[in-house]
Amino acid sequence: MQELSEQPSVVELRYRYHRAQRHARVRQREENRLARYRFYVALTVLLVITGAFVVGAWREIYHLFGL
Repeated sequence: MQELSEQPSVVELRYRYHRAQRHARVRQREENRLARYRFYVALTVLLVITGAFVVGAWREIYHLFGL
């Protein structure tokens, strides 16, 4: 059995709880920020690919029909 002095006090337990909550909020904020960056990177890549296809298709149409 643990001695009374080895058991964490109520104040220490509450401190640990609130510190864990604060770290969870910071981690969530960081994850949201990184997710936003990943979204914009993926969107940019898709727009570049779409632009390349449009330019390629335009050149083919120009070549085929002599516009």
